[in-house]
Amino acid sequence: MYEIGRLCLKIAGRDANKKCLIVDIIDEQFVMIDGQTRRRKCNIIHLEPLDKVLKIKKDAPNKDVVAALVKEGFDCKETSTKEKKKSTSRPKKTKAKKEKPVAEKKPKKKINTQSIIKKTVDKLKDQKLNKE
Repeated sequence: MYEIGRLCLKIAGRDANKKCLIVDIIDEQFVMIDGQTRRRKCNIIHLEPLDKVLKIKKDAPNKDVVAALVKEGFDCKETSTKEKKKSTSRPKKTKAKKEKPVAEKKPKKKINTQSIIKKTVDKLKDQKLNKE
């Protein structure tokens, strides 16, 4: 039932409801598909075979698979894995900075060191006098 060139409908996954051809049979459970879907290994449970079998070679390139599908009347695009995707640079995300309210700075008091020295000297003298 599943043979190379069998037209199938993908019924599960991202490529659901798209037509594909069986390109290679891997084992009893898996086949390689290509067509309107991505070229990939697929479980046969996710495929519904249709009544058409197209003539393609085993491991046929995407170009041949697309040509066979277009010949049957299905719209299909050729995909190339060799083409590099254009990298678009995204703008970097920046966090909005919260504006902090500006606090007014109080002027520092000037310290009069001479007065502090006099006070400490006076205290020491008082303590010395109290002891005697």
